[in-house]
Amino acid sequence: MNTRPPSRRIPRRRTAVLAVAIGLLTAGCSASGTDESPSDAAGGSGGMRVALVTHGSDGDVFWDRVRKGAEAAAARDGIELTYLSDPDGAGQADLVRQAVRDGVDGIALTLAKPQAMKGPVNEARAADIPVVGLNSGLDAWKRAGLLAFFGQDESLAGRAVGEKLNDLKAQHTLCVVHERGNVGLEARCAGVKKTFRGTTENLYVDGTDERAVSGIVTARLRQDPTIDQVVTNGADIALTAVEAAAEAESDAAVATFDLNEDLVDAVRGGTVRFAVDQQPYLQGYLAVDALHLYRTNGNVSGGGVAPVLTGPAFVTKTQADSVARFAADGTR
Repeated sequence: MNTRPPSRRIPRRRTAVLAVAIGLLTAGCSASGTDESPSDAAGGSGGMRVALVTHGSDGDVFWDRVRKGAEAAAARDGIELTYLSDPDGAGQADLVRQAVRDGVDGIALTLAKPQAMKGPVNEARAADIPVVGLNSGLDAWKRAGLLAFFGQDESLAGRAVGEKLNDLKAQHTLCVVHERGNVGLEARCAGVKKTFRGTTENLYVDGTDERAVSGIVTARLRQDPTIDQVVTNGADIALTAVEAAAEAESDAAVATFDLNEDLVDAVRGGTVRFAVDQQPYLQGYLAVDALHLYRTNGNVSGGGVAPVLTGPAFVTKTQADSVARFAADGTR
């Protein structure tokens, strides 16, 4: 950790307002995954300012849950929070650099593309801005010099899924990767392959194009009727896979990582076997709260050497009812 120990008083740098500065940046960046206006910031005013910069795509409800958790922590801690995202590694890096130039008091970010974040994180450390990681990058956060990490061990989660599929007597699994180069998604599928006793193959699709995803999954299931299990890496992709299996007249079952309200209903109804919940709301909440605690009390979650795990937790038909009301509220 190369940030200075926190001062007793929260720094209040009087540079250009972050929301305005980054709002101008994203207005000229067509690849940005946010439509946030310059005034769309959560939390208190006049106190600590935090930037949450993710690789989430626009309209992805998973990231709505991350953001909702972050906003809840910001409101409690009196933080002015700005959320921005860009699924492109270079675009996300530009957003982090802008936050550094604006002199925020803390940055929370994802490391789906660790190499792209290396330079911006170093710039933040040089400016004595604490940085924590969440969601993606469990194998990279310490090397990157982050204070803490909040998320799921994706390899561990994948191995747990592989074991569960063994119990369900699956024989041939198709693991759908909807974002090429995302280290977390790759780790999940690799974990499945490590413990699953049957055949495992990866299928790469563009998760931003639902119609294309459906067509590719349908075609693969038609091509190989021995595939009896599809594992997806997102709730929306899972629901698309259910439709694709029906279109292909395939008997393949569907399971997934991550969930939303519709996915919980699908698990309750039996059209999706199970979901693995990494608790995105909790990831956003803990990341923002950790920056506040570091600045105000010198706390470092996990001691700076161990991640704080938020998953995996399996949601099956048995557990779905207890999760449903939280999913409906947008917090699970």
